Amino acid sequence: MKLPDYNAPSALAAVLDEHGFGMQKKFGQNFLINAHIRQELISALGLSAGDAVWEVVPGLGSMTSLLLEAGADLTVFEIDRGFVQLLTSYFGSYHSFHLIEGDVLKTWKAEYQRHAPKAFFGNLPYNIAAKLIAATIEAECFFDRMVITVQKEVGLRMTAAPGSEDYSSFSVLCQWAYDVEPIRDIAPAAFWPKPNVESRALRFIKKQSPQPVRDARLFLSLVRGLFSSRRKTVKNNLSTILAARGKKMLPAESLLKAAEIDPAARAESLTVYDFIRLSDTLCDV
Repeated sequence: MKLPDYNAPSALAAVLDEHGFGMQKKFGQNFLINAHIRQELISALGLSAGDAVWEVVPGLGSMTSLLLEAGADLTVFEIDRGFVQLLTSYFGSYHSFHLIEGDVLKTWKAEYQRHAPKAFFGNLPYNIAAKLIAATIEAECFFDRMVITVQKEVGLRMTAAPGSEDYSSFSVLCQWAYDVEPIRDIAPAAFWPKPNVESRALRFIKKQSPQPVRDARLFLSLVRGLFSSRRKTVKNNLSTILAARGKKMLPAESLLKAAEIDPAARAESLTVYDFIRLSDTLCDV
């Protein structure tokens, strides 16, 4: 089947009308109608022919077509049945095209275990962006490269520095596993329908030699726990964590000093490496 003109909202609207379904707002579909930006994002992924790539929320396939042209061995995840049918009609003849229907938050892990990809690509709706990225990191399922487009406020959290307003446990997760850098901001006019907020495209490169963590599960739990009450000091939050782990007799202040962390500090002032040192210190008690 002939592909629509992905630069023309009227052409996209005609496809939707022709097949009898409109925009499903609950799935957060906004189509990127700027050809230059689409190509820029594909180039940022740095693909080689044959690379296994995931695309999440492909919609009508504007990026799908470019990924296949670049030689990707492509697996797409789509929840909307109407888009599934259209994508199959457009790309089903490609041997390198594979489609997983359903909620990506429920289907990604089994697919990763079956065949882990090198790269990840997606224009991610607000309602799944942070959940999906955090879930893959917490499961220690990493990609060599990711290029994602998210609401700008989510993108700011991904790259936020310690001490900044946007720095959070999510920032620590992202920066523990990846070197994260913004590619560009994308104005609402580059999408159809226009979203109400600005978007940001980012590139994630898996760290080649990250500082090892002795117990990743403990590290991740510690990060969440220390950010759970942002107004409290790390000493107070750590005391709560220790009590929950049945170790309330351990002196939080001494553990923090052993990890070279000021007990009066707050979680948002700690670097990724501070969290790693503290986690490793707790492994010994």
